[in-house]
Amino acid sequence: MLVAVAVLLAFSAWTFWMAVRPPRLAIPGTPADYRMVAEALTIASEDGIRLAAWLIEPPTRRPTGEGPLVILLHGYPANKADLLPIAGALHPRFAVLLVDLRSFGESGGRATTLGFRERGDLRRVVDAAVAQGYTRIGVFGYSLGGAVALMGAAEDPRIRAVAAWAPFADLRVLARDIYGIFWLLKHPFVELMILWGRLAFGADITRPSPETAAAELTIPVQLWASRDDEQIPFAHAERLQRALAGNPRAEFHFGAGTHNDRVEGFEGRLADFFARSL
Repeated sequence: MLVAVAVLLAFSAWTFWMAVRPPRLAIPGTPADYRMVAEALTIASEDGIRLAAWLIEPPTRRPTGEGPLVILLHGYPANKADLLPIAGALHPRFAVLLVDLRSFGESGGRATTLGFRERGDLRRVVDAAVAQGYTRIGVFGYSLGGAVALMGAAEDPRIRAVAAWAPFADLRVLARDIYGIFWLLKHPFVELMILWGRLAFGADITRPSPETAAAELTIPVQLWASRDDEQIPFAHAERLQRALAGNPRAEFHFGAGTHNDRVEGFEGRLADFFARSL
């Protein structure tokens, strides 16, 4: 029995460690590849992590403070280069600020907190946008970035609109989905994940959740998800839809395809959403 418990603890700790310290992917691409001129920014997080970012002005910049800006947050375990195609689609109408989340891409940090500290990081990114003269600010997030966008928007009134592609609704629920192959053992695995998070980061990193944050939002929200998503089960989109039911400015786009299959016309509808909302 003691051996079995030791194996359970060791395996749980290993899976948690691998989740918060994924390899840094080398995704090729620069703004120049999309005929965009970018200014490299370094943004300091609340705990001193250096976050790497690209600020891309629109082709014709409006007077300071009058033009809209969209912050782009990538998914797990990608980096800001992964969103260059979306930045290229938004660029004719908006300033765009792409950010490497902590421990990804060129940003510092030894571990991701899967959204917990990234909420504060987004607040610092908004600070940087305001320092550049932008006040009409929207956020688009992909997967993990979408979860961060929802939570950050609930805490920062400077964010006027948020769009999210396939975010998870609750990290605990997602952990149960992932550990589901272990049947009844999924429950102790989730509780151990919360324990390891407390030991590593000093807090329950599953709280707040994107679902509870979404329920607080009154700003325009655009949620995208696939019914066939193999990474974030569609049930997460349904939970978020219920959480947003009281927001008349929320819109939902559900289709087919895998986690990374963007639907036809996605970029145009995303740009139109921010044009209406900002």
